Amino acid sequence: MMLAAKKLAPILISVALLAVGLTANSGAARADSPGPGGTPPARATVAVDTGTSLGVIPPVAFGLNASAYDGALLDPAVPGLVRAAGVGIMRYPGGAEADVYHWQDNTITPITPGNLGGYANPNDTYDNFMKVASGAGAQAMLTVNYGSNISGTAGGDPQEAAAWVRDANVVKHYGVTYWEIGNEVYGNGTYGPYFETDLHPDKGPAAYANHALEYIAAMKAVDPSIKIGAVLTAPGNYPDGQTSSLSPQPWNDTVLPILCPAVDFVDVHWYPQDPASQSNNPLPESDARLLQSPAQGNGTRTPSIPAMVATLRAKIAQYCPSRAAQIQIMITETNSVSYNPGKQTVSLVNALFLDDNYMTWLEHGVTNVDWFQLHNSPMTGANINTSPSLYGTATYGDYGILSYGQSPEPAADTPFPPYYGLQMLTNLGRPGDQMVASSSDTAMITAHAVKRADGSLAVLLINKDPAASYDVALSLSGYTPDLTRTVYSYGMNSAAISSTTDASSANITVGPYSLTTLVLKPSSSPGGGPAATPELGSGELLALGFVPVLLLALRRKRRKA
Repeated sequence: MMLAAKKLAPILISVALLAVGLTANSGAARADSPGPGGTPPARATVAVDTGTSLGVIPPVAFGLNASAYDGALLDPAVPGLVRAAGVGIMRYPGGAEADVYHWQDNTITPITPGNLGGYANPNDTYDNFMKVASGAGAQAMLTVNYGSNISGTAGGDPQEAAAWVRDANVVKHYGVTYWEIGNEVYGNGTYGPYFETDLHPDKGPAAYANHALEYIAAMKAVDPSIKIGAVLTAPGNYPDGQTSSLSPQPWNDTVLPILCPAVDFVDVHWYPQDPASQSNNPLPESDARLLQSPAQGNGTRTPSIPAMVATLRAKIAQYCPSRAAQIQIMITETNSVSYNPGKQTVSLVNALFLDDNYMTWLEHGVTNVDWFQLHNSPMTGANINTSPSLYGTATYGDYGILSYGQSPEPAADTPFPPYYGLQMLTNLGRPGDQMVASSSDTAMITAHAVKRADGSLAVLLINKDPAASYDVALSLSGYTPDLTRTVYSYGMNSAAISSTTDASSANITVGPYSLTTLVLKPSSSPGGGPAATPELGSGELLALGFVPVLLLALRRKRRKA
């Protein structure tokens, strides 16, 4: 409630609060800073409701893929860089490599008909990977070989998987909780295209689910405490909903009824775009479409994240009613484009997408999101998209968050922008912190908010506009901030995340294509708890951009009396 004017008049001395911001190059600026070219920034309001919880950030929320073929996996800098990015779990031994990989001797299944092959770096043994994960402070997620036995004469061997569980958790006490059975097994020719090795004579979703039951029984006989996941298709993404002679019913509708009694989580992969090199592709890479895809989907290519989660939850509830609440959803691979990574993968745009991608999944109840991946390698040539319509000047693409170091890339382990996107999430929240509701009145500004365990409130602002700055006002419900904030920013021309701390509750201007996280401290009563709701609401303070200083001083004096 506003104080009556007659009560304010004798004591009102108003001053503009100094918004000690960051430079436009860092993504955030003073609230009164002009936009590019000296134009006034557009205006936006972000509302945060700390009373509406979207769930707690899970322990394994922030994940990252690592591969057995990675020649830079054991670089000394890697564990520190991964730890600094806040990664809580690392998936190994890779994507398609998982279905031809043999952990005992770090080898790939010999080439035989139907085996697409792969590569395992001689140094990237699973024990060495575990050292990297441990050094990074991360758990491991291991994908067992469903596709091929060690001789290349048949499908994967459940006993090989059980032996891996025994070695990891009984012999060496690594304590690996999460295990997957195969990788993208629906790519085994069930629906035509063959992009995942599967040497089983029987194929299709029913075959996969029944064989997966054999894996689960063998693996849990060794360690009943582990959690095992099965492959599903991402709703609305190929080949979801497809049928064939091997799959009279769609993949998810076949796998779930069979595996419901035994599976602990389902894993899906999500790449919201296909490359421009794909024939007859009406939706090649587009910065605008990529940035809208978490909340709105990408045309006929993919639904939105909320829609996909709702569909998965509905299917799990339909087929697994007694265990629906126990079955977790994990996104064990995601990036911007499904194959032939172009310049967008190493651009600032992909960093913005990464943050919105992770947080939207997590806010809708997903347990884990794993970016693909730590290192990959540069891809060049006619098959990648280097169109000038995409942001940036790179002449190559790379799925990795760190450079592999091959020409034309920078030195090995140089972070690409998506690395800083992942690192920015450490400033927003950590496992155990509570995600809360937020919204923006402007399509180009997306917000995510977290009530942190220390009582602070963090708000991530994503400016998806390539040209315009926005003067953003916060409207807070259920939270009264102190007049101190920390601002973390990453944007155009940033070499890394920058930060500053100031005594301001003024609006903040966020630059074009930028990530900005504001961390607000709570106002405290004399006993250290939350203050009573002030007579001039915090949202009004932020909207006005000034405060009656003497009045605040008198309030503090009364608290001491």
